[in-house]
Amino acid sequence: MQTYDFIVVGSGSAGSVLVERLSASGRFSVLVLEAGGSDRRFYVQMPLGYGKCFFDPAVNWNYKTEPDPGLAGNADHWPRGKVLGGSSSINAMVWIRGAREDYEDWAAEGNPGWDWEDVLPAFKAIEDNATGADAWRGAGGPVHVTHCEKAVHPLSQRYLAAAQQAGLPLNADFNGATQEGVGIYQINTRDGRRMSAARAFLRPAMRRKNVRVETNALATKILFEGKRAVGIEYEQNGRVHTVRAGREVILAAGSINSPQLLQLSGVGPGTLLQGLGIPMVHANANVGANLQDHVGINYTFKGRTATLNQILRPWWGKALVGAQYLLLRSGPLSLSMNNAGGFFRTDPGQTRPNMQLYFQAFSTVIPKSGERPILTPDPWPGFSIGLSNCRPSSRGEIMIRTNNPRDYPRIVANALSTNSDVEEMLAAVKFVRRIAAMPAMAEYIMEEILPGPSVTSDEDLIQDFRKRSGTVYHPVSTCRMGPDAGRAVVDARLRVHGLEGLRVIDASVFPGNITGNTNAPTIMVGWKGAQMVLEDNA
Repeated sequence: MQTYDFIVVGSGSAGSVLVERLSASGRFSVLVLEAGGSDRRFYVQMPLGYGKCFFDPAVNWNYKTEPDPGLAGNADHWPRGKVLGGSSSINAMVWIRGAREDYEDWAAEGNPGWDWEDVLPAFKAIEDNATGADAWRGAGGPVHVTHCEKAVHPLSQRYLAAAQQAGLPLNADFNGATQEGVGIYQINTRDGRRMSAARAFLRPAMRRKNVRVETNALATKILFEGKRAVGIEYEQNGRVHTVRAGREVILAAGSINSPQLLQLSGVGPGTLLQGLGIPMVHANANVGANLQDHVGINYTFKGRTATLNQILRPWWGKALVGAQYLLLRSGPLSLSMNNAGGFFRTDPGQTRPNMQLYFQAFSTVIPKSGERPILTPDPWPGFSIGLSNCRPSSRGEIMIRTNNPRDYPRIVANALSTNSDVEEMLAAVKFVRRIAAMPAMAEYIMEEILPGPSVTSDEDLIQDFRKRSGTVYHPVSTCRMGPDAGRAVVDARLRVHGLEGLRVIDASVFPGNITGNTNAPTIMVGWKGAQMVLEDNA
């Protein structure tokens, strides 16, 4: 059995960082096991190619939740990256850290080292911000962060003006001194290409002799000797392999796959594992529990003049933007689908924003089979204002169905299952309509397409957002961090409670969700987690 100092399961937003940082000194050997394949694909590298990856099984796990009563019985589609770079290779690239108070909450729950003052230096070290460094932002780091003010569709300026007319301040940097307000989103790209965790961290590390990357390698079991993790069993090309970790096994497989692998390996809810005939290594009912996710909805409008629909839909428009991208690495294909957005409070009593906004200068009401139709939008001039909740109180779970590693786990999202989540969503969709009714937008809008002007009562609005809402792809907390083994899976140094030689370092350890997109915080967790591993193995 071949031995490496560290085995990292998963090459996603956190895993890629771990591999780079653990191997940098040359002192340690690192093996990374990735269930997917190469990220060297055109639609992975092209930012707006996100839509082509949305259902593609070559790069996407394509999970589905159980039918969700909170979403009118819909079974939600959950894309997750199955490729080098993980979900950072197929996401929408909005670069948001979250609010200062989010991390203060993490530390207040008994997690020293995770306060805002502790995580800010990590964020700054990670970043290469296009405008340079300041008190809040970093320059020279591995992840290039692009400012898009000059590149976004002109309709974005109407949105910003309308939101200000509705009472929100203009915010030039959601990762700066304050998060509240509206502005143009910064995205993690460089020279018109996606700056995934694989591009920023993993690819440079792969040039080192002490790093080995195995693709199409599905981890099936953590190997234990007593209570110590000593290796991994994995399947690759129809064969079963085993490898040994001389120092630590680190799960960085994400909020679905990390709890799944723990459960398959005998770490999780005792009754569940015993019922499936899995030998118990360590009982912990929190493995797979405490699932949190952001839930969002779009309000879609028909405009009076052209939007991106009129460029991205016709063949000649596709040819034009395709040539612009291939020759200049610019234009709509070099941007995120979310040109602008913002953060607001549904009531003044909130200490920080509890809702996130998204503005898209195109619309996709008419579905297209097999892909998210970003590159084939509606034939009329449409655009959308979307929103999602930031810190929902609803909780779900992810639990294995069988003892077969290839069987997808049972995902119970429990979206919008609390009165508070429903009440804040109701207030939020009303605020979206308020933005649309402001002069800067109202003079441009011909009609509201979804949900449409007939949907006005609270009852109808609630019924509509239950029917049309869905995940915005930010599941966290299924291996949550905390000092109490009765309520958490890992401690503040990301070591699995009750076991040795085993850590989880990915979004599943978030004690609670953060105010905004989760990719940047997950990269930060990988950065700080690697620092802890190195300190403990000095």
